[in-house]
Amino acid sequence: MSESTAASSPKPFLRTLAGEAVWPPPVWLMRQAGRYLPEYRATRETAGGFLDLCYTPDLAVEVTLQPLRRYGFDAAILFSDILVIPHALGQDVAFREGEGPVLEALKDEADLARLDIGRVLDHMRPVFETVSGLSKAIPETTALIGFAGAPWTVATYMIEGGSSKDFATTKTWAYGRPDLFGRLIDTLVQATGDYLIAQIDAGAEAVQIFDTWAGALPEADFMRWVADPIGRLTRRIQAERPGVPVIGFPRGAGALYPRFIEETGVTAVGLDTSVPCDWAAEVVQPKAVTQGNLDPIHLVVGGEALDAATDHVLATLCGRRPHIFNLGHGIVPRTPPDNVARMMERIRNAPRPTDV
Repeated sequence: MSESTAASSPKPFLRTLAGEAVWPPPVWLMRQAGRYLPEYRATRETAGGFLDLCYTPDLAVEVTLQPLRRYGFDAAILFSDILVIPHALGQDVAFREGEGPVLEALKDEADLARLDIGRVLDHMRPVFETVSGLSKAIPETTALIGFAGAPWTVATYMIEGGSSKDFATTKTWAYGRPDLFGRLIDTLVQATGDYLIAQIDAGAEAVQIFDTWAGALPEADFMRWVADPIGRLTRRIQAERPGVPVIGFPRGAGALYPRFIEETGVTAVGLDTSVPCDWAAEVVQPKAVTQGNLDPIHLVVGGEALDAATDHVLATLCGRRPHIFNLGHGIVPRTPPDNVARMMERIRNAPRPTDV
Protein backbone atom coordinates (compact mmCIF):
# COMPACT_ATOMS: atom_id res chain seq x y z
CA MET A 1 0.00 0.00 0.00
CA SER A 2 1.50 3.32 -1.05
CA GLU A 3 1.15 6.50 1.00
CA SER A 4 -1.08 8.00 -1.70
CA THR A 5 -3.32 4.92 -1.60
CA ALA A 6 -3.65 5.22 2.17
CA ALA A 7 -4.41 8.93 1.89
CA SER A 8 -7.33 8.24 -0.48
CA SER A 9 -8.58 5.21 1.45
CA PRO A 10 -12.21 5.00 2.65
CA LYS A 11 -10.73 3.85 5.98
CA PRO A 12 -10.30 6.73 8.46
CA PHE A 13 -7.64 4.79 10.37
CA LEU A 14 -5.40 4.51 7.30
CA ARG A 15 -5.98 8.12 6.26
CA THR A 16 -4.88 9.21 9.72
CA LEU A 17 -1.72 7.13 9.48
CA ALA A 18 -1.07 8.79 6.12
CA GLY A 19 -1.05 12.17 7.87
CA GLU A 20 -4.65 13.43 7.68
CA ALA A 21 -6.25 14.98 10.77
CA VAL A 22 -9.50 13.05 10.35
CA TRP A 23 -12.56 14.22 12.31
CA PRO A 24 -13.97 12.59 14.28
CA PRO A 25 -10.75 10.73 14.97
CA PRO A 26 -10.64 7.01 14.22
CA VAL A 27 -11.04 4.77 17.28
CA TRP A 28 -9.95 1.32 18.29
CA LEU A 29 -8.95 -0.05 21.70
CA MET A 30 -6.09 -2.25 22.75
CA ARG A 31 -7.59 -5.60 23.90
CA GLN A 32 -10.91 -4.57 22.41
CA ALA A 33 -11.70 -8.28 22.00
CA GLY A 34 -11.64 -9.80 25.44
CA ARG A 35 -13.16 -10.80 28.75
CA TYR A 36 -15.20 -7.64 29.29
CA LEU A 37 -17.55 -8.90 26.54
CA PRO A 38 -19.96 -11.73 27.43
CA GLU A 39 -19.88 -13.00 23.86
CA TYR A 40 -16.09 -13.36 24.09
CA ARG A 41 -16.37 -15.37 27.30
CA ALA A 42 -18.90 -17.67 25.65
CA THR A 43 -16.67 -18.22 22.63
CA ARG A 44 -13.60 -18.85 24.74
CA GLU A 45 -15.38 -21.58 26.66
CA THR A 46 -15.78 -23.52 23.43
CA ALA A 47 -12.09 -23.22 22.55
CA GLY A 48 -10.46 -24.95 25.49
CA GLY A 49 -7.23 -23.17 26.38
CA PHE A 50 -6.25 -19.62 25.48
CA LEU A 51 -3.62 -20.70 22.95
CA ASP A 52 -6.20 -23.00 21.37
CA LEU A 53 -8.34 -19.91 20.80
CA CYS A 54 -5.40 -18.06 19.24
CA TYR A 55 -4.65 -20.98 16.89
CA THR A 56 -8.23 -21.77 15.82
CA PRO A 57 -8.92 -19.43 12.87
CA ASP A 58 -12.73 -19.59 12.94
CA LEU A 59 -12.85 -18.72 16.63
CA ALA A 60 -10.11 -16.10 16.42
CA VAL A 61 -11.97 -14.40 13.56
CA GLU A 62 -15.19 -14.48 15.57
CA VAL A 63 -13.75 -12.85 18.70
CA THR A 64 -11.99 -10.22 16.58
CA LEU A 65 -15.30 -9.29 14.95
CA GLN A 66 -17.34 -9.17 18.16
CA PRO A 67 -16.33 -5.65 19.28
CA LEU A 68 -16.76 -4.36 15.72
CA ARG A 69 -20.37 -5.49 15.76
CA ARG A 70 -21.02 -3.76 19.08
CA TYR A 71 -19.16 -0.51 18.62
CA GLY A 72 -18.19 0.04 14.99
CA PHE A 73 -14.50 0.58 15.72
CA ASP A 74 -12.42 1.93 12.85
CA ALA A 75 -9.85 -0.85 13.08
CA ALA A 76 -9.81 -4.54 13.92
CA ILE A 77 -6.69 -6.01 15.46
CA LEU A 78 -5.79 -9.66 15.01
CA PHE A 79 -6.74 -11.71 18.06
CA SER A 80 -3.58 -13.39 19.25
CA ASP A 81 -0.89 -12.87 21.90
CA ILE A 82 2.67 -11.59 21.97
CA LEU A 83 3.89 -14.92 23.39
CA VAL A 84 3.08 -16.93 20.29
CA ILE A 85 6.60 -16.04 19.09
CA PRO A 86 8.47 -17.87 21.89
CA HIS A 87 5.94 -20.69 21.53
CA ALA A 88 6.73 -20.87 17.81
CA LEU A 89 10.46 -20.88 18.57
CA GLY A 90 9.97 -24.02 20.65
CA GLN A 91 9.73 -22.65 24.18
CA ASP A 92 7.04 -24.11 26.45
CA VAL A 93 4.29 -21.52 27.01
CA ALA A 94 1.09 -21.96 29.02
CA PHE A 95 -1.66 -19.64 30.23
CA ARG A 96 -2.99 -20.54 33.67
CA GLU A 97 -6.22 -19.10 35.02
CA GLY A 98 -5.48 -16.53 37.70
CA GLU A 99 -1.73 -16.76 37.09
CA GLY A 100 -1.18 -15.49 33.57
CA PRO A 101 1.52 -16.71 31.19
CA VAL A 102 4.03 -19.27 32.41
CA LEU A 103 7.09 -20.14 30.32
CA GLU A 104 9.96 -22.56 30.77
CA ALA A 105 12.53 -19.86 31.52
CA LEU A 106 15.70 -19.60 29.48
CA LYS A 107 18.65 -20.13 31.81
CA ASP A 108 21.78 -20.39 29.72
CA GLU A 109 23.37 -20.54 26.29
CA ALA A 110 22.19 -24.12 25.75
CA ASP A 111 18.56 -23.04 26.19
CA LEU A 112 19.11 -20.25 23.71
CA ALA A 113 20.63 -22.67 21.18
CA ARG A 114 17.47 -24.80 21.28
CA LEU A 115 15.28 -22.01 19.89
CA ASP A 116 14.45 -22.88 16.29
CA ILE A 117 13.70 -19.95 14.03
CA GLY A 118 13.06 -22.32 11.13
CA ARG A 119 9.77 -23.53 12.58
CA VAL A 120 8.16 -20.11 13.15
CA LEU A 121 6.26 -19.55 9.92
CA ASP A 122 4.89 -23.08 9.74
CA HIS A 123 3.79 -22.90 13.38
CA MET A 124 2.01 -19.62 12.67
CA ARG A 125 -0.03 -20.81 9.69
CA PRO A 126 -3.32 -20.76 11.66
CA VAL A 127 -2.63 -17.13 12.61
CA PHE A 128 -2.12 -16.17 8.98
CA GLU A 129 -5.34 -17.97 8.10
CA THR A 130 -7.08 -15.83 10.73
CA VAL A 131 -5.65 -12.65 9.19
CA SER A 132 -6.80 -13.73 5.75
CA GLY A 133 -10.28 -14.52 7.02
CA LEU A 134 -10.51 -11.17 8.78
CA SER A 135 -9.45 -9.26 5.69
CA LYS A 136 -12.52 -10.65 3.93
CA ALA A 137 -14.94 -10.30 6.87
CA ILE A 138 -14.41 -6.78 8.18
CA PRO A 139 -16.42 -3.80 6.84
CA GLU A 140 -14.91 -1.89 3.92
CA THR A 141 -14.29 1.19 6.09
CA THR A 142 -12.53 -0.83 8.81
CA ALA A 143 -8.77 -1.34 8.74
CA LEU A 144 -6.99 -4.53 9.80
CA ILE A 145 -4.03 -4.34 12.17
CA GLY A 146 -1.48 -7.09 12.60
CA PHE A 147 0.80 -7.11 15.62
CA ALA A 148 3.64 -8.63 17.54
CA GLY A 149 5.45 -8.10 20.80
CA ALA A 150 8.68 -6.14 20.67
CA PRO A 151 11.92 -8.10 21.16
CA TRP A 152 12.70 -6.53 24.57
CA THR A 153 9.30 -7.27 26.09
CA VAL A 154 9.11 -10.79 24.65
CA ALA A 155 12.64 -11.47 25.91
CA THR A 156 11.62 -10.54 29.46
CA TYR A 157 8.93 -13.22 29.47
CA MET A 158 11.30 -15.79 27.98
CA ILE A 159 13.98 -15.19 30.60
CA GLU A 160 11.82 -14.47 33.67
CA GLY A 161 9.45 -17.35 32.90
CA GLY A 162 6.45 -15.03 33.04
CA SER A 163 5.61 -11.58 34.32
CA SER A 164 8.04 -9.74 36.57
CA LYS A 165 8.05 -6.74 38.89
CA ASP A 166 11.68 -5.74 38.41
CA PHE A 167 13.00 -7.78 35.42
CA ALA A 168 16.14 -8.46 37.45
CA THR A 169 17.08 -11.69 35.68
CA THR A 170 16.58 -10.18 32.23
CA LYS A 171 18.59 -7.10 33.14
CA THR A 172 21.36 -9.33 34.48
CA TRP A 173 21.57 -10.90 31.04
CA ALA A 174 21.37 -7.54 29.23
CA TYR A 175 23.91 -5.75 31.44
CA GLY A 176 26.22 -8.62 32.34
CA ARG A 177 26.10 -10.77 29.18
CA PRO A 178 25.14 -8.39 26.38
CA ASP A 179 26.64 -10.78 23.83
CA LEU A 180 24.29 -13.58 24.91
CA PHE A 181 21.30 -11.27 25.35
CA GLY A 182 22.05 -9.73 21.95
CA ARG A 183 21.80 -13.17 20.35
CA LEU A 184 18.33 -13.60 21.83
CA ILE A 185 17.28 -10.16 20.62
CA ASP A 186 18.66 -10.91 17.13
CA THR A 187 16.65 -14.16 17.05
CA LEU A 188 13.51 -12.29 18.07
CA VAL A 189 14.08 -9.52 15.51
CA GLN A 190 14.36 -12.11 12.73
CA ALA A 191 11.38 -14.19 13.89
CA THR A 192 9.20 -11.15 14.55
CA GLY A 193 10.03 -9.58 11.20
CA ASP A 194 9.15 -12.82 9.38
CA TYR A 195 5.92 -13.02 11.37
CA LEU A 196 4.83 -9.43 10.71
CA ILE A 197 5.60 -9.57 7.00
CA ALA A 198 3.60 -12.79 6.69
CA GLN A 199 0.69 -11.06 8.44
CA ILE A 200 0.92 -8.22 5.92
CA ASP A 201 0.95 -10.72 3.06
CA ALA A 202 -2.18 -12.34 4.53
CA GLY A 203 -4.05 -9.02 4.59
CA ALA A 204 -2.91 -6.82 7.50
CA GLU A 205 -2.90 -3.17 6.43
CA ALA A 206 -0.83 -1.85 9.34
CA VAL A 207 1.13 -3.43 12.17
CA GLN A 208 1.67 -2.51 15.80
CA ILE A 209 4.71 -3.52 17.84
CA PHE A 210 3.94 -3.73 21.56
CA ASP A 211 6.84 -2.95 23.91
CA THR A 212 4.87 -3.17 27.12
CA TRP A 213 7.92 -3.11 29.42
CA ALA A 214 9.98 -0.50 27.54
CA GLY A 215 9.89 1.82 30.56
CA ALA A 216 11.85 -0.63 32.70
CA LEU A 217 15.19 0.39 31.17
CA PRO A 218 17.45 3.43 31.69
CA GLU A 219 18.13 5.63 28.68
CA ALA A 220 21.21 3.97 27.15
CA ASP A 221 19.74 0.49 27.50
CA PHE A 222 16.37 1.70 26.26
CA MET A 223 18.04 2.86 23.06
CA ARG A 224 19.98 -0.40 22.69
CA TRP A 225 17.31 -2.95 23.56
CA VAL A 226 14.05 -1.13 22.77
CA ALA A 227 14.62 1.47 20.06
CA ASP A 228 17.27 -0.34 18.01
CA PRO A 229 15.37 -3.65 17.59
CA ILE A 230 12.12 -1.86 16.75
CA GLY A 231 14.03 0.33 14.30
CA ARG A 232 15.43 -2.78 12.61
CA LEU A 233 11.93 -4.22 12.32
CA THR A 234 10.49 -0.97 10.98
CA ARG A 235 13.21 -0.55 8.37
CA ARG A 236 12.75 -4.13 7.18
CA ILE A 237 8.99 -3.68 6.80
CA GLN A 238 9.47 -0.35 5.03
CA ALA A 239 11.96 -1.95 2.63
CA GLU A 240 10.09 -5.19 1.93
CA ARG A 241 6.47 -3.97 2.16
CA PRO A 242 6.63 -0.26 1.32
CA GLY A 243 3.75 1.90 2.48
CA VAL A 244 2.58 -0.35 5.32
CA PRO A 245 2.39 1.79 8.48
CA VAL A 246 4.19 0.68 11.63
CA ILE A 247 2.90 1.76 15.05
CA GLY A 248 5.30 1.52 17.96
CA PHE A 249 4.03 1.35 21.54
CA PRO A 250 6.97 1.91 23.92
CA ARG A 251 4.94 1.94 27.12
CA GLY A 252 6.62 3.94 29.85
CA ALA A 253 9.07 5.69 27.50
CA GLY A 254 8.26 9.10 29.00
CA ALA A 255 10.69 11.78 27.87
CA LEU A 256 12.31 9.28 25.49
CA TYR A 257 9.31 9.29 23.12
CA PRO A 258 10.91 11.82 20.72
CA ARG A 259 14.18 9.87 20.54
CA PHE A 260 12.24 6.65 20.08
CA ILE A 261 10.50 8.12 17.03
CA GLU A 262 13.75 9.47 15.58
CA GLU A 263 15.68 6.23 16.09
CA THR A 264 12.98 3.80 14.93
CA GLY A 265 11.29 5.67 12.07
CA VAL A 266 7.85 4.39 13.10
CA THR A 267 4.82 5.89 11.40
CA ALA A 268 2.94 6.39 14.66
CA VAL A 269 3.45 6.01 18.39
CA GLY A 270 1.05 4.80 21.04
CA LEU A 271 1.04 7.09 24.06
CA ASP A 272 0.62 5.43 27.42
CA THR A 273 -1.63 6.92 30.08
CA SER A 274 1.23 8.67 31.90
CA VAL A 275 2.07 10.91 28.93
CA PRO A 276 0.72 14.48 29.38
CA CYS A 277 -1.50 15.28 26.42
CA ASP A 278 -0.37 18.91 26.20
CA TRP A 279 3.28 17.83 26.12
CA ALA A 280 2.54 15.20 23.49
CA ALA A 281 0.76 17.77 21.33
CA GLU A 282 3.75 20.10 21.50
CA VAL A 283 6.66 17.66 21.39
CA VAL A 284 5.53 14.31 19.97
CA GLN A 285 2.87 15.12 17.37
CA PRO A 286 5.22 17.15 15.14
CA LYS A 287 7.35 14.01 14.79
CA ALA A 288 4.78 11.24 14.20
CA VAL A 289 1.12 10.35 14.19
CA THR A 290 -0.03 9.68 17.75
CA GLN A 291 -2.39 7.15 19.27
CA GLY A 292 -3.87 6.90 22.77
CA ASN A 293 -4.08 7.58 25.66
CA LEU A 294 -7.28 7.38 27.74
CA ASP A 295 -6.74 5.65 31.08
CA PRO A 296 -8.47 2.23 30.90
CA ILE A 297 -9.82 2.77 34.41
CA HIS A 298 -11.87 5.72 33.14
CA LEU A 299 -13.74 3.12 31.08
CA VAL A 300 -14.34 1.12 34.24
CA VAL A 301 -15.64 4.13 36.19
CA GLY A 302 -17.75 5.61 33.38
CA GLY A 303 -20.08 8.55 33.91
CA GLU A 304 -18.90 12.14 34.02
CA ALA A 305 -15.31 11.13 34.79
CA LEU A 306 -15.19 9.18 31.52
CA ASP A 307 -16.80 12.06 29.62
CA ALA A 308 -14.28 14.57 30.94
CA ALA A 309 -11.27 12.33 30.21
CA THR A 310 -12.53 11.62 26.69
CA ASP A 311 -13.08 15.32 26.05
CA HIS A 312 -9.55 16.11 27.26
CA VAL A 313 -7.96 13.75 24.72
CA LEU A 314 -10.19 15.11 21.97
CA ALA A 315 -9.40 18.73 22.84
CA THR A 316 -5.64 18.37 23.16
CA LEU A 317 -4.60 15.71 20.63
CA CYS A 318 -7.32 15.52 17.99
CA GLY A 319 -8.42 17.74 15.14
CA ARG A 320 -5.23 19.74 14.64
CA ARG A 321 -2.86 16.87 13.88
CA PRO A 322 -3.50 13.22 13.00
CA HIS A 323 -4.41 11.21 16.08
CA ILE A 324 -5.99 7.79 16.65
CA PHE A 325 -8.17 7.62 19.74
CA ASN A 326 -7.24 4.67 21.93
CA LEU A 327 -6.34 3.76 25.48
CA GLY A 328 -3.03 4.18 27.24
CA HIS A 329 -2.94 0.41 27.76
CA GLY A 330 -5.33 -2.49 27.21
CA ILE A 331 -8.97 -2.50 28.24
CA VAL A 332 -9.42 -4.36 31.54
CA PRO A 333 -11.80 -7.30 32.07
CA ARG A 334 -14.07 -5.53 34.58
CA THR A 335 -14.98 -2.79 32.08
CA PRO A 336 -18.77 -2.44 31.65
CA PRO A 337 -19.56 -2.74 27.92
CA ASP A 338 -22.04 0.15 28.19
CA ASN A 339 -19.21 2.48 29.16
CA VAL A 340 -17.42 1.71 25.90
CA ALA A 341 -20.62 2.54 24.03
CA ARG A 342 -20.87 5.82 25.96
CA MET A 343 -17.31 6.75 25.04
CA MET A 344 -17.88 5.91 21.37
CA GLU A 345 -21.03 8.02 21.19
CA ARG A 346 -19.21 10.97 22.74
CA ILE A 347 -16.32 10.72 20.27
CA ARG A 348 -18.56 10.31 17.23
CA ASN A 349 -20.71 13.33 18.18
CA ALA A 350 -17.99 15.65 19.46
CA PRO A 351 -17.72 19.07 17.77
CA ARG A 352 -14.40 19.69 16.10
CA PRO A 353 -12.22 22.12 18.09
CA THR A 354 -12.94 25.66 16.90
CA ASP A 355 -9.27 26.73 16.88
CA VAL A 356 -8.23 24.14 14.29
